[in-house]
Amino acid sequence: MKPFFSALLFFCLFIQPGWTADSQGSKGQKRIINIAADYNYPPYEFSDEAGNPAGYHVELSYAIAEVMGFDVNITMTDWESAYAGLFAGEYDILQGIAYSEERSKYIKYSSPHSIVNQSLFARKDGPKINDINEVNNHSIIVQRASIMHEYLQQFVPKAVIVPVPTHSDALRLLASGKHDFALTANLPSLYLSKELGLSNIEPIAAPVAAQRLGYGALTHNEDLVALFSEGLAILKNTGRQQEIYDKWLGTIGDSKAPWKKLGLYALYTILVLLLILGIIMVWNTLLRKEVEKRSRQLKAHQEQLIQADKMASLGVLVSGVAHEINNPTGLLMLNLPILQSAWEDALPILEQEAVNNPHFQLAGLPYQRIRDEIPFLLDEMQHSTDRIRNIVNDLKDFAREQPDEKHQTVDLNDTVTMAVRLVDKSIRDATDHFRLTLDPNKPCILGNPQRIEQVIINLILNACDALENKNCALAVSTFISLDKENAIMAVEDQGCGIQAENLPRLTDPFYTTKREMGGTGLGLSVSATIIKAHKGRLCFDSTPGQGTTATITFPLHQ
Repeated sequence: MKPFFSALLFFCLFIQPGWTADSQGSKGQKRIINIAADYNYPPYEFSDEAGNPAGYHVELSYAIAEVMGFDVNITMTDWESAYAGLFAGEYDILQGIAYSEERSKYIKYSSPHSIVNQSLFARKDGPKINDINEVNNHSIIVQRASIMHEYLQQFVPKAVIVPVPTHSDALRLLASGKHDFALTANLPSLYLSKELGLSNIEPIAAPVAAQRLGYGALTHNEDLVALFSEGLAILKNTGRQQEIYDKWLGTIGDSKAPWKKLGLYALYTILVLLLILGIIMVWNTLLRKEVEKRSRQLKAHQEQLIQADKMASLGVLVSGVAHEINNPTGLLMLNLPILQSAWEDALPILEQEAVNNPHFQLAGLPYQRIRDEIPFLLDEMQHSTDRIRNIVNDLKDFAREQPDEKHQTVDLNDTVTMAVRLVDKSIRDATDHFRLTLDPNKPCILGNPQRIEQVIINLILNACDALENKNCALAVSTFISLDKENAIMAVEDQGCGIQAENLPRLTDPFYTTKREMGGTGLGLSVSATIIKAHKGRLCFDSTPGQGTTATITFPLHQ
C-alpha cells in the first residue's frame, strides 16, 4: 500500500491548493465542507430509497454543522472512491474512517464517534475457523481499500484476497457459494444479511480488535478536524449525540448470536455489561436534565459571549454528574473482583466438561477460546472502570469551587522541590538533561500548597510527554520579578512545541492533543482554574520543533 499512499500524497500536495479558497465561500456566507461517505454501510451511512444520505454518521455530521455554524455537502459513493477522492482534493473530510498507524501518517483524526467490530462471515455449510491466521491459503472477500483490506495485506499475506466495492457485494458473493470467507464489519453485515435475505451465512470469528471510526482529513486540513472534534464534544455533553445514536443504533438488537448455551457464570458477565450500559444511560439522562436547567439560567445573561456561557455551564454541571457516576463506579470496582473470583472457581468444572465433551462451547464459541478470552475481558472491564474513576476525579477537580479554601503562606521553592521529587521517575524516563533552579530569596505566596503542587506536577508531566528523546532538556525554575511584586515559576522543555493557533485553546476543557493516549483535556483546564483562584496567571510561549515554556505568575506574599 505504500506506493499507493505516496502517489496520493504527491497528487494532494501539487493539485490540492486551489481547492482551499473555494471551500471557504465568499465573504458573508457560511463555509461549505465537502464530505464523502459510503453509500452501502448501514446503519452508519447509506443512501436511502430516494437516494438521499442517511444513517448515524450522516445525521451526526448535520448536527455538528448546525452547532458549529457551517454547511456540509455529503456525497454518497463507494468507499474506494471516497478514500481516493480525499487525497485527490475532491472531498475535504471523511465522516467514518477507521484509525490505523499507517493512515495516521497522512490523515488527521478526530476523537472517535463509533466503534465497529469486524467479523469473519462464512456459509453455514462452509469451512469453520477460530482465528484469523487460519485463513492462509483460503479465499477471503473484503471491501476494497477498507481498513480490513489493508489489514489482510499487511498481516495475512498468504490469504487469497478478493476485493469488492461494497459490503453487499461481499455478502452476496459469499452466499452464492463463491470463495470461503468474507471479512466485513459485524453490524452492517448483519443488517445487510437481514435486508437481503441471506440466511445461509453467519459470523464465525472476531479476528481483529474493534475499529475506532471518526472524522479524518489530510494533515494540512487539521483545522477541519478541530472543528468536527469541537462539535462532537458539544453534542456529547448536551446529550444530542446519544439521541442520534439511539435513533439509528439503539434498537438494532435482532442479531442471531447463539447465546442460548451460556452457562450461569457467562450470564454474570452479561449482567455486568448491562449494568455498565445502565450507568451510561443514567449519566446521559442526568446530563440532559442539567443542560436543560443551565439553558434556562443562561437566558438571563444573553449579553455574555456564547463561548463563555458554554464553559460556565459546563463547569457547573459536571460536578453533579461526577458525583452521580462515582456511586455506580464504586459498585463496579467492588463486584468485578467477585466476578473474576467466580470465574476462577468455575474453571475446574468447565475444564472437566471440556474433557468429557471435546466440542463443548460457551457463547457459541469453542470453550478453549472462551477460557483464554474471559480473563482479558474482565481485565478490560477493570481498566475501563478505573478510567471512569480517573475521568470523574478530573471532572470534580475541574468543577471544584475555590473561594472557601483556606490559604496559608507557601514557600514556592519547597512546593516545587516536593513536586519534582514526586515525578522524579517520569523525569528520568523522559530526559538525561534536567535542571532545577530555585531562587535563593525563597519566593513565598499565599495559597493552598497541595493545589499549587498539583499544578506544578501537571505542567512537568506535560513537558515530559513533549520530549521526543532523552537528549532533549527540561528545566524548572523559580524567581522573583524585577519589580518585587510577583513570584514566578517556569517549566521549559525542548520538546515538539505547539502551533501558534493552538496556544489560546490549551486551557479549554476537553481540548487535548493526546486523546489517542488516553488524555481527557482537563489537566490544563483544572490547573488554570486553580491558578485563577490564587489570583495568578498561566501563559505559554512555544516554537514548533524547538520547545515550550509554561510560566505561572503569583502575587508575592511579603
